[in-house]
Amino acid sequence: MDYRPGMLVRSRAGHDKGCIYVIISVKNEYVYLADGALRPLSRMKRKNVRHLQPILKIRAADLSDDEIRKVIRGYEED
Repeated sequence: MDYRPGMLVRSRAGHDKGCIYVIISVKNEYVYLADGALRPLSRMKRKNVRHLQPILKIRAADLSDDEIRKVIRGYEED
């Protein structure tokens, strides 16, 4: 799977299993994730791509914490 910044993903493993994040950046087999609340852009989470499930291929760029929360909330309400 080709992970790109702006995609929505769900965590499949770890203490945050089931949480939804937005990919901020990709470095080798790791991605940096944010959800805008517990994991804002200033404290991104590093996660192995094997522990992620892609949800939507939204390609939003340069999101703020507020915009990230709106995107995630919009997905959860659908």
